[in-house]
Amino acid sequence: MTPLGSNLIMKHLKHILLLLFISITLQSCGSYSFTGADIDYTTTKSFQVNYFQNNAPIVEPGIDRDFTLKLQDILINQTNLDLVNNGGDLIFEGEIVEYYIAPITATSEITAAQNRLTIGVNVRFYNAKEELKDFEKRFSFYFDYGGSTQLTGSQLDEAIDVIFERITQDIFNASLANW
Repeated sequence: MTPLGSNLIMKHLKHILLLLFISITLQSCGSYSFTGADIDYTTTKSFQVNYFQNNAPIVEPGIDRDFTLKLQDILINQTNLDLVNNGGDLIFEGEIVEYYIAPITATSEITAAQNRLTIGVNVRFYNAKEELKDFEKRFSFYFDYGGSTQLTGSQLDEAIDVIFERITQDIFNASLANW
């Protein structure tokens, strides 16, 4: 064999070994995800989010539907699991248990300088593949706004969106990221 042929074989062998090394490395990271989810996709294939009823003393119409959809969206966007209506490997259920507005700072005229909208959600999480990860927990978050502002229309929508974004991320972290 000529020296030129030998060099060509060595070059190809180096490329093959490099590709083999990269594929083994990536294969060993099979359950890693950039969202922080700790899911074994070989056994866990689906999730279901049951309808979250609004059982808060003050009922804001539509937030039960909005919350249920927001939780489904975060799970769809941050995992490779399929959304199912029943028989899911992971099940999320619960109810909205808190919805209230309270003053958090006052003015010298004894009026609210700033108010806080707080929403709390009780969540039951069931993992059919790893029952030790099941839990029932309350998640809540708030949105502060000026005391002279009426929280209606698009301002209310923004407040609820901010609150639900945080609560759903906290639920995701507690159930699937093991935080």
